[in-house]
Order: sequence, then structure tokens, then C-alpha cells
Amino acid sequence: MRPGPLVVVGDTLLDVDVEGEAERLCPDAPVPVVAAGRRNRRPGGAGLAALLAARTGAEVVLVTALGDDEPGRWLREALSGSMEVVGLPLRGGTVAKTRIRVRGQTLLRLDTGEGRAHPLGLGTGEGRAHPLGLDARRAAAALRGAGAVLVSDYGLGTAEALRETTALTSAPVVWDPHPRGPVPAPGCALVTPNEAEARLLCAPEPYTSPEQAARHLARAFAAEAVAVTLGARGAAVARRGGAVVRVPSPQVAAGTDACGAGDRFAGAAALALRDGARAEDAVAAASREAGGFVEGGGAAAVRLPDPAPGGRLPGLGDRPRTPLEVAQVVRAAGGRLVATGGCFDLLHAGHVSLLRRARALGDALIVCVNSDDSVRRLKGAGRPVVGEEDRTEVLRALECVDAVAVFDESTPAALIERLRPDVWVKGGDYTESDLPEAEVVHRAGGETVILPLVPGQSTTNLIAAARAAL
Repeated sequence: MRPGPLVVVGDTLLDVDVEGEAERLCPDAPVPVVAAGRRNRRPGGAGLAALLAARTGAEVVLVTALGDDEPGRWLREALSGSMEVVGLPLRGGTVAKTRIRVRGQTLLRLDTGEGRAHPLGLGTGEGRAHPLGLDARRAAAALRGAGAVLVSDYGLGTAEALRETTALTSAPVVWDPHPRGPVPAPGCALVTPNEAEARLLCAPEPYTSPEQAARHLARAFAAEAVAVTLGARGAAVARRGGAVVRVPSPQVAAGTDACGAGDRFAGAAALALRDGARAEDAVAAASREAGGFVEGGGAAAVRLPDPAPGGRLPGLGDRPRTPLEVAQVVRAAGGRLVATGGCFDLLHAGHVSLLRRARALGDALIVCVNSDDSVRRLKGAGRPVVGEEDRTEVLRALECVDAVAVFDESTPAALIERLRPDVWVKGGDYTESDLPEAEVVHRAGGETVILPLVPGQSTTNLIAAARAAL
């Protein structure tokens, strides 16, 4: 398994679903009259791919061009609570796609905005000033530290602007191409066009089969593998210079809205390759995830409450709140409350990664911290190194943390009963049976999620290193 986040590079759009009812035709044209009801906004394109990956508990960095307009600001705020967002300049208005839907069926899509990413790439030179400034350097640093890279190209210029920058990473690169975008950079671990995109990308060569297209594109793109995705028919996977295999779809999705399935597929494949899977196994795993996503309602089922400044739910960003107040605000807004717990003694990068991934699983995060006495009972004399007041102050300063609660017992079970989180997160190699508080979580209607720790990151290691340096 390669440590490091999934870095998603690509075009982020604003998708808007307007759900309504249609019971009559317009008198002056043979079209239905839609009485508009609920309006749901969500990220599309690379933003959706990044959000869906983050909701699995993966650490995600999104590098994307965002406009300085209301849709662009909404996207930045909505996504910033779930991942690190590196926003590059966008020329023109943010692209928005509004779908008018009735009883789960799309009747019309209205596209607005013509924004394109800044045409200058980041380059690979060290120590050079760059017109895009700090964000360009942040993007380059993210790529160097990536565990895997997903290029989610929607033909709006981000993949083209940053094409050379993929050379900065030694991580596996998955490129989800667009016919209007650039040719994938040579050496990608996996390229993932759907069948319609493969037809266009093969031109002027005749298209005879998905297998032939996958073989041709693997050679043309100098990619390690190409998977032509076929929806319910699975995918055709070709390795460069090797055999072509058909990976069947593990299930026939019961849903009818496949919007976003390609984004879920590409993100899942990138994470599987990061964890050491072969291309065929990564494609099989991604097909399972994409099928489950469609079965769950597809992109139309993705819900993001309109955020207040800082990516928080309305009512959370205006002033500090107690943990119980945060829980009440989240429930009143119909959001999803996440809680996690631990000592958090000598806060390190592994803690921050865990907290950021936990926050991505919902709309607010409460951190339950062992008191000093509780830490001493668990860890022994000499711990904690940092007192509870300082530990809570540092945690409150993190953007992904909405509130901190201190508990004095050996487990946070009593605190969980009061907070009633929808998701309880722990890091490590636990199972639910190892956690005495899991029963309390389930009794309150929540679920327990175990997130893997960042290898080599621990307070014990920090203390040992400090002592060795004395």
C-alpha cells in the first residue's frame, strides 16, 4: 500500500437538479409544465469524483480551476469541509448544468457558463516563480506526495493546463479522458474512457469492438492499461503489449440514473491501484463501486446542504458552539453528524489525516478527547505530554473540526449517548467487536467506520524520536 492522498486533478462543474411535478402540457407548445419543487446543488466533474472518493474515508486533495463567482464560491465552500481544495484561476463563468427532473426522470438539461482553466501549466522546474503563484506550488507539492492521481477531464482546460505536471508524481495515474481534452500523458497506469468516448478517441481508426479499442488506445497513449467501460456489460481491459480481458459487471444496477457512475468508477480504480491492485482487479473493484452507486440513486442522490463560510452548515460558522449545540444544529438541518475520539497527544500528520477523512463522511465533526486523568489510566505515567486544555485548543483550530468535547471515563460511551452521532469513526486495525462504544453507537441509530492510519505516524514514535535526539 502506498501512503499518501488521492489527488484529483480536473474540471469541477456545478450540477443542479430541480425536482418537480408535471401534470399537464403547456397550452402553446407540446411540452410538459413542470411545477418546480426541491432544488439540489452538488459538485460535478472532478469535484464529484473527489467527493465520492472522500466519502469512502480516503484522504483527498482536489486540484481544480474555480471561478470567482457565486457558483465557484459555493463549490469551494461545499467541498472544503471534505478535502483540501487547491483552486486555480478560471477564465470566464463557472460551468453549471441544471437538470429539470420529474419523478426521477430528466426532461431537460440547461447548460450555462463557458469558463476554462488558465492556459499555463505548472511546469516541472524547481525554484522558479510561476504566474499562478502559491496555488501552483501547492498543486505541485500535492502531486509529489500523492498516493495516487486521478485526472478527471471534462474538456474545460484543467487537464490540459496541468498535463506536464503529472510528471511530478511517481504514484499511479488514472486518466479519465474527454474527447475535447488533451491526450493522456504517457505512462498512465490506467486510462478509463467509456464506449462512446473510446469511439471518438480511436478516430480516424474504425471502431470494431471495445476490446479492439482498448488495445489500440493502450498503444496510442503509451498507457500501462486501458479500460473501456461498458456500463452493465462490464469493461474491456487491455494491457500495453498484452492480452485483452473482459471484466464482467458484478451486478446489474437497479437504478436508472447512471450520471456520475464514471466518476465513481475512476476514483475507486485509482484508490485500488494505490493499494497495490493489478489493473484488472482495480477495474473489477471499480465496477462494483460504480454499480452500487447507480443502485443507490446515482448523482441525483448526492446531497450537500448549502454551506456557510468555511464549508459548514448554516448556523455552525457564525460563532463557536458547544458539542451538544453542534449536534442540535446538524440534526435540525437534516445533516449527518460525525464524531471520533482519542487522546490526540502530540498532534501529528496522522491525526490530521484521520480528522479530515472523518469530516468528509458527514456535515460536521465533533472530536471526543480523553481527559488528562483518562490518558494516564490508558497510557501510564508520563502521559499525556500535552495537557487537555492545550490539546483541545489545537484541535479546535483545525478547519475540519466543529467542536471538541472532553470525557473523563475510559471510553466515550456516555458522551456518545448524549451526542448521538450518525457516524462514529476510529482509526487503526480495530473491528467493531474491539470497540466497547460500538454498541452505544448502534443503539442510537449510528454506524461505526474504521479508517486506516497513516503508516509510521504515532505519538509513541514522536516521543521516542525526541528522546533519541537528547
